[in-house]
Amino acid sequence: MPNQKQAKTPRDVSSVGGSRSRVASSLSKVRTFDSLRNSAYRFYFLGNMGQWASQNMQMMTRSLLIYRLTGSAVLLGLMALASAVPTLALSLFGGAIADRVQKKRVLQVSQAVAAVNALSVAVALTTGYLSSENPGSWWILIVNSVLQGTIFAFLMPARQAIIPEIVNREQVMNAVALNTLGMNTLRMFAPAVAGFLIDALGFQAIFYTITGLYFMAMIFTSFIPITRVLPVHASSALSDVSEGLKYIWCKTTILFILGFVMTVIILSMPYQMMMPIFADDILKVGATGMGLLLSVSGVGAVVGSLTLASLPNKKRGVMLLGSGLSLGMALAVFAFSRSMSLSMGLMVLVGLGTSGRVTTGTSLLQSYTDAEYLGRVMSINMMDMGLSQLATCVTGLLAESMGVQWAIGGFAMILFLLSILALVFVPKLRKLD
Repeated sequence: MPNQKQAKTPRDVSSVGGSRSRVASSLSKVRTFDSLRNSAYRFYFLGNMGQWASQNMQMMTRSLLIYRLTGSAVLLGLMALASAVPTLALSLFGGAIADRVQKKRVLQVSQAVAAVNALSVAVALTTGYLSSENPGSWWILIVNSVLQGTIFAFLMPARQAIIPEIVNREQVMNAVALNTLGMNTLRMFAPAVAGFLIDALGFQAIFYTITGLYFMAMIFTSFIPITRVLPVHASSALSDVSEGLKYIWCKTTILFILGFVMTVIILSMPYQMMMPIFADDILKVGATGMGLLLSVSGVGAVVGSLTLASLPNKKRGVMLLGSGLSLGMALAVFAFSRSMSLSMGLMVLVGLGTSGRVTTGTSLLQSYTDAEYLGRVMSINMMDMGLSQLATCVTGLLAESMGVQWAIGGFAMILFLLSILALVFVPKLRKLD
């Protein structure tokens, strides 16, 4: 018996050692943070952290401020329209420029102008000009939105199109997912911080903070190396825009991806700008509650981003369609909820769906687009800000006539049905890897 026990020991030890070796091997293959090993991507990521934080804080603060000043859903929609028009009108030119000049320079200039734009609102609040005691002073926020939309038209295409220049092709989905993860992490914390600061220090403190964050982004971006030799362009920027549109029209795969992504954006994103109405009038939770609602959506988005960052480039078409399905379902229920706890749970699902749409849609476009057209294709993909603001304008008008719950809930129900139809009847999109 002793001999038999001794004979088993080496095999047991070997088995345990083999198990540990297999576990170690499996862990070594986990690629969740793979792109961060690249120093250029690290600086890009850190620069984006400042930009993401400022964007999330500004989106919440500006919409709540104009609603507090005017109490009007129509003006909420008008402010969204003011941002949408320049974004939609200039994004294609922004994409053409991203294909013609160093994208790093486009990012730096855009971030610097965004900082000055935020500073102007902070000064107007500090001096007391922008206040409820000065009727009509809300025009400053409209002008601020126009300038912000113009900045985004140039910044967003360059920000997405630079990714394949600083990571290899196998890392593109990972890099996009980490990009989305960072954005959603700030989305999880920034609105809550903004809500607390508004209640504690006032709106001006937020806009000064936003100014500093944009300058921080510009500094980190300056460390990204120049990575691409630019082709010589004999044609004009307008010709490049026309050529880019023809390219997209001839590439049915890209056309299908863009079409579905745009549909999801239009039908799902207006809830963000309408959130002040839900926070103040329906759920009655104020600025702090609004910040928490927007922040918890980041929890689901972070989970989604971490999951997608760890996955290989497989079944991304199904993931994209599934994100539309989950967004439509969650928003349809949220629109009619009067419970803060239920609403917060639904916002987690909204964040999960949004993360899936952003990550899978962007990575699919970057994988299926030829390098010389990437800036122009991404300029259309990054029209999401303009399209969501335009849809918000329509939602604001609908909210005045039928109520915000039916306006948001109706769009969500349409999205849910369209996602099911696409999943069943558009196999070209469903089968994309």
